Amino acid sequence: MKIEEFMLPCPSKKFLGMECFGCGAQRAIVMVFEGKFSEAFHMFPAVYTLLLFLFTVGLNFVDRKRNYGNILVFLAIINSFIMVIAYFYKHFF
Repeated sequence: MKIEEFMLPCPSKKFLGMECFGCGAQRAIVMVFEGKFSEAFHMFPAVYTLLLFLFTVGLNFVDRKRNYGNILVFLAIINSFIMVIAYFYKHFF
């Protein structure tokens, strides 16, 4: 069985016929864990900031002594910015 069989379909692409800002994120994360780093970046440019964000969210749950709120907000803003720029670059250039 392949991991792609367990991936969630994009509702925007399925029902509206157009990709969303997060399309390709699941496949890019799988590519990172397979060691295909440049392919993952080309699939979804925000993959590394997304992984850093998810790691920090995990730290926030494990390490209750520290406050990761400011870091999470910063990473969310950076990740959103990269996603928007990549979306428009992919569709208009």
